[in-house]
Amino acid sequence: MAKNKLILDYVYDHEASQPDKVYLTQPLGQGKVTDYTWKQTLDQSRRMAAYLKSRNFEPGARIAILSKNCAHFFMAELAIWMAGYTTVAIFPTETAETVNYVLEHSGASLLFVGKLDTWNQQEPGVPAGLPRIAFPLAPRTDYDTWNSIASRTEPMGGRPARAPDDTAMIIYTSGSTGQPKGVMHCFENITRASEGITADIKSRIGNLPENRIMSYLPLAHVFERAWVECASLIDGNTRVYFAETLDTFLADLNRARPTTFISVPRLWLKFQQGVFTKMPPKKLDRLLSIPILGRIVGRKVLKGLGLDQALLAGSGSAPIPADLIAWYRRLGLNLIEGYAMTEDFAYSHNSTEAINEPGCVGVPLAGVKVRISDEGEILIKSPGAMTGYFKRPDLTAEAFTDDGYFRTGDRGERRKDGLLKITGRVKELFKTAKGKYVAPAPIENMINAHPMVELTLVSGVGQVAAYAMVVLAEDLRPKVKDPAVKAKVDSELSQLLKEVNKQLADYEKLQMIVVAPEPWTVENGYLTPTMKIRRARIESAVEPQLDAWYGKKGAVHWV
Repeated sequence: MAKNKLILDYVYDHEASQPDKVYLTQPLGQGKVTDYTWKQTLDQSRRMAAYLKSRNFEPGARIAILSKNCAHFFMAELAIWMAGYTTVAIFPTETAETVNYVLEHSGASLLFVGKLDTWNQQEPGVPAGLPRIAFPLAPRTDYDTWNSIASRTEPMGGRPARAPDDTAMIIYTSGSTGQPKGVMHCFENITRASEGITADIKSRIGNLPENRIMSYLPLAHVFERAWVECASLIDGNTRVYFAETLDTFLADLNRARPTTFISVPRLWLKFQQGVFTKMPPKKLDRLLSIPILGRIVGRKVLKGLGLDQALLAGSGSAPIPADLIAWYRRLGLNLIEGYAMTEDFAYSHNSTEAINEPGCVGVPLAGVKVRISDEGEILIKSPGAMTGYFKRPDLTAEAFTDDGYFRTGDRGERRKDGLLKITGRVKELFKTAKGKYVAPAPIENMINAHPMVELTLVSGVGQVAAYAMVVLAEDLRPKVKDPAVKAKVDSELSQLLKEVNKQLADYEKLQMIVVAPEPWTVENGYLTPTMKIRRARIESAVEPQLDAWYGKKGAVHWV
């Protein structure tokens, strides 16, 4: 790959060499879809780029996108780049407060409003007077529309170029702790990282006539942005399918029959729990254990999930239980775990066919260097390294070592075979009254592996012992209203507590499991938009009840 070539150069090459090849497939509702070829995609982007350029914003002006994943997100980003500006994407589930913070902090000059479920709640967060453009699938507004602008604007011609060090995008972190930080990425680093991602994917799936992938994780997050959008812009041989709604997700997945499927632990767990609602775990386990029949059953389960053609199945963003990986592998899906951050443009570690192990997050990708600090913190030097935090040179300086390694904030260990194991967050460690630090993540991972559990938080700062709070699996939650079911769940969780404690040091052992009274969701503020738990918020919410819990007898408490 030519080192002077940047991501827009790849896009122009695809436009010229394969104009009629389908690139994007967008559901429109009621089972209808529309396809966009490379020529059609670029025609739309060029028209919007010409319009944005005509607005005469300052060079590098920030243009925001607030939308769920859709074809016009890709088109808008290309238009922003071609016009000489910088993209700021906002999570489509964010509150009005956070929408306002990002728009004000970034100094956005214009906002694209796209496909959204809660726009009426978010709109008050948009600063008065900020220009807005509505995507075709946006909620009904009186804003100027994408289609109207495109129909009256001639497309920008030629191959508009950007400098390698121009800022391509500012990605705001999901804010699991404090206010979101704006991570700046330039064209050089997103190109080099995306080239590496593309090479990694191809090494696993081979030279297929077409790589099919689903885009459904938030494009405002680096994971989807890098491994789906930017990698597909580099590759040119990837067809991107979008999901319509959560209700149609399985149908959308079956339409795509992806050859590459990337997800996050919570969704891999939900897929498994969905299978268990149709077939009890013990029965499925028994069938999978039978030679020949087991392979047939595994294939049937994967087909039902729309994943029977997946050659690459990956998980990232958070730790995934080793038992869950093993379960998918029994079905015939070689689920692998990777590791990266917003600050390295999701380009750091991935497992390989030869070097992988459940519980480990892989080996460094090409060009990535890693070391463990004396304090146990993982330090990364990546071709995708950010240029810094927007408006925060102080935080940027703190984030890197003197020799240019990024301080991840994660604790980890490197094995002799190169595999990296995450052992927790540096800032998540807490002390009980026993005076030793407890790392919650590994314990949470053990508990999350149980089919009755959807999410777990382990805490207990200053208490006599740690505790675990769990959210029950979605299908189980309504059933515990039945006293008999509740008693069975209580017994299972008590046994789980014993089994987990057997594997822990004395100072780590849990005193109890507490069943959360409601699920943790993005909407109620207990999960980030990328479905990580907001640890501090949950701990703060339950703090008034801690004394009562610790004063009770029994292994399991229901709130």
